[in-house]
Amino acid sequence: MHALIIEDDGLISMAIEDVLRGCGFTSFDIAVSFDEAVAAASKQCPDLITSDVQLQPGCGIDAVQTICSSTPIPVIFITGRAHSARSRMPQHPVLTKPFCTSDVQAAVRHAMKQ
Repeated sequence: MHALIIEDDGLISMAIEDVLRGCGFTSFDIAVSFDEAVAAASKQCPDLITSDVQLQPGCGIDAVQTICSSTPIPVIFITGRAHSARSRMPQHPVLTKPFCTSDVQAAVRHAMKQ
């Protein structure tokens, strides 16, 4: 399975990748901006997206909305701006940074069932 990690902090993206590997994901794209996220998703459609809200530059919510406008993809927001994600994208799980591995694993199970 392939995951797109939209995160501009390298350490956090590596931690998310590590958890997702434990959930069975075998390939990854890591995007640090809106443009990189959209380009990565158009190159290879992900089975799951994790996204931060605030990127440098751009917004993860806007990237997710653009990517998922034609194809529904499970999404988990992992962010320090949980309120923004919950208010704009209430249909997706939202985890607050710092996150716990077991919370990400549970969110992946939940998101992949939908």
